[in-house]
Amino acid sequence: MRDVPAFLQRYGVFIALLLLIGFNFAVTPNFATTQTLLLNLTQVCTIVIVGIGMTLVIATGGIDLSVGSLMAIAGALSPMIFTGKLVDFPSLYVAIAFGIVIPVLVAGLFGLFNGWLITRYNIQPIIATLILFIAGRGLAQVSTNGDLQVFKVPEFQAIALGKVLGLPFQVWIMAVLVIAAAYVLKGTVFGRQVLAVGGNESAARLAGVPAARVKVLVYFICGLCAGIAGLIEIAMNSAADANLIGMGKELDAIAAVAVGGTLLSGGRATIVGTLFGALIIQLVRYTLLANGVPDAAALIAKAVLIVLAVWLQRQGTA
Repeated sequence: MRDVPAFLQRYGVFIALLLLIGFNFAVTPNFATTQTLLLNLTQVCTIVIVGIGMTLVIATGGIDLSVGSLMAIAGALSPMIFTGKLVDFPSLYVAIAFGIVIPVLVAGLFGLFNGWLITRYNIQPIIATLILFIAGRGLAQVSTNGDLQVFKVPEFQAIALGKVLGLPFQVWIMAVLVIAAAYVLKGTVFGRQVLAVGGNESAARLAGVPAARVKVLVYFICGLCAGIAGLIEIAMNSAADANLIGMGKELDAIAAVAVGGTLLSGGRATIVGTLFGALIIQLVRYTLLANGVPDAAALIAKAVLIVLAVWLQRQGTA
């Protein structure tokens, strides 16, 4: 019986996902269709992308509440660039390239700022990132004067709406980032340093791990991921609203990380688990909506999933 919590902790996310899929095949109308698959994949992409950065941050024992606001900053800045409001570019494709690269880098630099606050002044991550959680969205709103930026630029929107081999391009972006992050975490020195810092920062320092640099880098990566997710979100909507871009995404990402099996106190992390955690949360919401249950019930279900995930973590570390 003592092995049951450990087994569930290790394989529970996969079992839960399979049970959800099986339940939907049996009960939910039109679940086994390409349209439903694509709907759920596109709904989950931004959560997974933000969750990748959040997984690395949580693996070091930190947290980042600012990712939703960083999505808003990137999403507000990008249309200003590729529509020529800031600079008149000679080519649309050059404008789009700058409209993708610069906002993502800006979001990464704000992530770097979070890491700098945490390491330089020893501020608790929840407090340090709360600064941009509040001020970041304000910056996005001020930069656009609170206006909705509507655009129709298929060349830019292809990052979300374009298809390769029948799958939306954003799904391929998500897949590449998941594979790359999983490799970095499990197959590189940097990944082992991330886990070492989260497991025992003092011991990691004594072992020669540059803990401060590792922390700054994971917050930088988290910012980059938020920037990418912000661009995908505005590309899907054909509009950028600084008031709404990334709203609540920090909570969705943390939930996906927790449900996926990453230890919230740091030291153990799984990128693939975060992917499955996000899929479970999305499928629970879809299942409830498709079967006539109000959306508010999905929030309760999400809370229950987080409680179960934290309980399993406590059993595994007890």
